[in-house]
Amino acid sequence: MFAHRGGAALAPENTLVAFEGGLSHGADGMELDVHMSRDGVPVVMHDATVDRTTNGTGPVASFTAAELAKLDAGHHFERDGFPFRGRGHGVPTLEAVLARWPAARVIIEMKNGTPALGAAVVDVVRRMAAQSRVCLGSFQQEVLDAVRILAPEIVTSASQPEAKRTLRRSWVRWPFRPQRPYVAFQVPEWSGRTRVVSPAFVRQVHGEGQVLQVWVVDREADAQRLLDMGVDGLISDRPDLLVPFRNRWAAEPQNPRT
Repeated sequence: MFAHRGGAALAPENTLVAFEGGLSHGADGMELDVHMSRDGVPVVMHDATVDRTTNGTGPVASFTAAELAKLDAGHHFERDGFPFRGRGHGVPTLEAVLARWPAARVIIEMKNGTPALGAAVVDVVRRMAAQSRVCLGSFQQEVLDAVRILAPEIVTSASQPEAKRTLRRSWVRWPFRPQRPYVAFQVPEWSGRTRVVSPAFVRQVHGEGQVLQVWVVDREADAQRLLDMGVDGLISDRPDLLVPFRNRWAAEPQNPRT
């Protein structure tokens, strides 16, 4: 179970307070997003602009990491009022997150991925000696190709094109072939009108030697269906609800997998 952006329904997404909360609810790890700041620092932010989640405005790339840290990333988060506003929850750097939780597993989604962002992320992961506990992902093929060459010791997930090809193979029950350059899929159950995660897709992914983690799963009924289908992990905005459910599911004799 991974806390999506730290647990985006419980605290301001992609902030230190969100990651603290997600892990305190028993999540096995966290999922986060990174962009590059103006001074070349990987910072934890989902959107290309700061407008939706902070009191600032403009592209992430127009701010330095120090300037982003001074923004109020809890300004717009509403839950029983605005309890996080004005509490000093800025936009953290990737390095700060990896340093704060040196044993946590982390899925790092490189947004609008470029080789330059990939190189910067690899540099941080290596400096923090986090190679064995992170998985680097991106929708973009270019950044993943660059990362796989630059840092073969760091595992990656499938890009959007790679996931689409696997989905097509599952439709025709394509024979399994080894030696894929990725070890995991992080995908939604549905993409528009297209069902991505099905028993056939699970079989294809497992047959090719990878693991499957599904986002964003916040309801017990959805978690039950997906876990029964054989997915390997869930990525949730509500770790407070889904972690206890996952634990109950795993405790049932017929469900040994977690």
